Amino acid sequence: MSFTYRLLFVLSLMTAQFSARASNVELSEDAEVIVLILDPTQVELYSAFGHSAFRVSDPINRIDMVFNYGIFDFDQPNFYLNFTKGKLYYKLGTGNYEAYKRYYFREDRTWREHVLNIDQEDKQAIFDFLIDNAKPENANYYYNYCYDNCATRMRDVLDLALGDRIQYDFSYASDSMSFRDLMDKYLTYQPWGDLGIDICLGAQIDETANGFQYQYMPLYLEEALKTARLKSDSTTAPIISSSELMNVSSEQPSSDGFKPIHLFVVVFFVVGLITHRELKYNANYRFIDVILFGITGLLGLFLLFLWFGTDHLSKYNFNLLWAMPLNLAALFFLLKKSKTAWLRYYFLAFGGLQLLLIIFRELLPQVVHYALIPFLLALALRSYYLAYLLKGHKNTN
Repeated sequence: MSFTYRLLFVLSLMTAQFSARASNVELSEDAEVIVLILDPTQVELYSAFGHSAFRVSDPINRIDMVFNYGIFDFDQPNFYLNFTKGKLYYKLGTGNYEAYKRYYFREDRTWREHVLNIDQEDKQAIFDFLIDNAKPENANYYYNYCYDNCATRMRDVLDLALGDRIQYDFSYASDSMSFRDLMDKYLTYQPWGDLGIDICLGAQIDETANGFQYQYMPLYLEEALKTARLKSDSTTAPIISSSELMNVSSEQPSSDGFKPIHLFVVVFFVVGLITHRELKYNANYRFIDVILFGITGLLGLFLLFLWFGTDHLSKYNFNLLWAMPLNLAALFFLLKKSKTAWLRYYFLAFGGLQLLLIIFRELLPQVVHYALIPFLLALALRSYYLAYLLKGHKNTN
């Protein structure tokens, strides 16, 4: 997948190189190409991973522009449909640096600027490419969480413009984390977003990322550039010539509040209490089965849609072992007066599967979110209770 994105980027770079000077501006010797890095903020889920952009400053030519690959437009045609299908257009936007700075000061974002230690030819090449890439016919691209975003676009611009002259030591990637692990590092204060990502995105993001791929996170792009060196003839030098801290956020994120683990612990005890009352008083609380198996069955259908009907990274999703579409069929037959013989064995198998998921969750190609453990226990408890009732041929309506 990443090869496809890089191939498209190479082709667009070649187009820019073979065309006339896209900017029609010769940068002066005072020009600088600067990498802007914004720290995460917890205002929105998408901002929890940080942000990055290019700045090109040339006081002689009165140029001070920001090139931002993180722009999306709610008014684009079929926005919500494209978002659902995983075909959301992002684009390279440009803007005045001072306006950009005022905006992020108002947002109270921590950000740093790193001036690249590159020669005049490289500055011009990067500037021309960015100007050409910002044209309306070139600006749009299909966003991808891990392989094509604001940080990977910047990484690829530098990689393709500087070639093998840019050398990374990849020491920042020595912990060999997966794409999901890297996401989780930034979701401490977004527990519900973390749960949603872990349920909806499949085992594709559990692949171990290499040092180059770590840079899909803006802060790892920054770490990579901090230790990278640029080769020139027989010498090498740091690729960053200077850095400046522009602002420090006053945000004090809190991890307090109602979290998924709290919800699912409550669900487990409610299911346990209801099941106990049914056993003790021969009561009938069938609504709990409608809720549990109805929701998990519908969620399973949604996960299948994400897998086969969209371009999200949702293939090979092991959450289908508990969010199982077959639960809808089992619920349908459970609510009928006459019970089929296989129904008891279905609930026995489904309950046993939940226990196995809990025991071996760390060994799966995709780790099941820890907060789901009480919920899986609730599903197992209810499944075994239903199997018990069906074994005795009791009226379960």
